[in-house]
Amino acid sequence: MLDNLTQRLSRVIKTVRGEARITEANVQEALREVRMALLEADVALPVVRDFIASVKEKALGQEVIGSLTPGQALIGVVHRELTELMGGASATLDLAVTPPAVILMAGLQGSGKTTTAGKLAKFLTEQLKKKPLLVSCDVYRPAAIDQLRMLAEQTGVAFFPSDPSQKPADIARAALEFAKTHYNDVLIVDTAGRLAIDEAMMREIADLHNLLKPAETLFVVDSMQGQDAINVAKVFNDTLPLTGIVLTKLDGDARGGAALSVRHVTGKPIKFAGVSEKLTGLEAFHPERMASRILGMGDVLSLVEEAQKSIDVDEAQKLAEKMRKGKGFDLEDFRQQIGQMKKMGGVAALIDKLPAQFAQAAAGSQVGDDKIRRLEGIICSMTLQERTKPEILKASRKRRIAAGAGVSVQEVNQLLKQFDQMRTMMKTMQKGGLARMMRGMKGMMPGMR
Repeated sequence: MLDNLTQRLSRVIKTVRGEARITEANVQEALREVRMALLEADVALPVVRDFIASVKEKALGQEVIGSLTPGQALIGVVHRELTELMGGASATLDLAVTPPAVILMAGLQGSGKTTTAGKLAKFLTEQLKKKPLLVSCDVYRPAAIDQLRMLAEQTGVAFFPSDPSQKPADIARAALEFAKTHYNDVLIVDTAGRLAIDEAMMREIADLHNLLKPAETLFVVDSMQGQDAINVAKVFNDTLPLTGIVLTKLDGDARGGAALSVRHVTGKPIKFAGVSEKLTGLEAFHPERMASRILGMGDVLSLVEEAQKSIDVDEAQKLAEKMRKGKGFDLEDFRQQIGQMKKMGGVAALIDKLPAQFAQAAAGSQVGDDKIRRLEGIICSMTLQERTKPEILKASRKRRIAAGAGVSVQEVNQLLKQFDQMRTMMKTMQKGGLARMMRGMKGMMPGMR
């Protein structure tokens, strides 16, 4: 979503160069680029003004030390200020109250509240080992209750039934009592949204807040709303004692200035970001990592965490043992690696977290999720013997495989060529070439020695 902002800011590195220190003269053009990039990304004007003033104050006169260029030194300042703009340190849920801890979801209709409630329930179950209960107090939107019930079924989380004929306060009171007697340590309450802010809606959610006394009141905002998100955030912040923000649709193609503006306007931390439509597509928000992604440095830490959650350790150990014994890398191993990558969200999710130079190379290779699915289909059309002994794949076998997968023989040949390249890389790594490869990458990523 923030690709355009990333591209604009990456040019800043090339703007200031050849100077011993950052001065007002050589930083002026670079800051103009930063200002234009932020405005184009739909960041609120007051936020941009404050941000630029802060960057200028901290950048001027800064010595350019070591191997850093002035452009890189400026990017360091911009990175620190972007991190500060989005909250500085990461903020987690505060559920240290007498159970059940109530989480109240607030926001406009269409912001993704109900889906986020389901994702949050899954996150609490898998990451924090909680026993959440979902309840819908949205008695106005058709099928809102049914939608949350289906999400609860998909995530395997308890659901408290409600009915459009009931009053939201009665539903909330009954759900809270149920959670207490059934040992649910978290109660997630989905509230009604509207197409625009109105007094009745705000009064109703304020009443629910007084009744439930939630440990967390999360404001769910659509990252694609642009400037309007700021006005909505102000009204909700004035009405409710918000404790945090959830940004949804960060995987969309809008300009995404809300991600940089809402924290500044409300003063409340961004706690989560919705990064895909899948129920696993909710991530804890890390300002420093997001700043790195915006500046094209990538988010390798989140990538590693995702790998730790998704990768089958037993399968990885089996492959490592197989390679150690010199048995080689075959097409069945290749298929399993594709499966592991799909668990991590697919190619798009991986590219989004890579540093800019790697992401551009990956995007330029035209290897997308559709291509990966086709590769998997081709391998699945082979017999087990063909996967473990690719050398037996001659013309007649290739024609049969192509027909079974619904592709051309040329695509089968392309797959085998890619597999040979990967097998060669695996052999290089097995012989200790990984250290040489890493040394060759030295200097390409921040902090790499």
